[in-house]
Amino acid sequence: MPKDPAKRMSYFVYIMTNHTNTVLYTGITNDLERRVFEHISGQNASSFSRKYRLYKLIWFEEFNYPKEAIAAEKKIKGWTRNKKINLIMNKNPKLKDLFS
Repeated sequence: MPKDPAKRMSYFVYIMTNHTNTVLYTGITNDLERRVFEHISGQNASSFSRKYRLYKLIWFEEFNYPKEAIAAEKKIKGWTRNKKINLIMNKNPKLKDLFS
């Protein structure tokens, strides 16, 4: 059955942090709400998210195509911490939780 073109899939690159804003985690997903909930709930006992108590979504960008999102994620992961902070501050200077 062909997919409905009106229901185009979205892909997200996002950055999560902990309560002191010292850890930055960059990820990719096609369901941002579900993925952030997974980070917050710490479902996987051995996960990076649970170990560093990531609970706050501080930046995200939406893409129409998975290749674009994958390329953006790889690019951001290669950046220095300062460059990531600048990216975040341009959209979210108070580091508010964008999920709540």
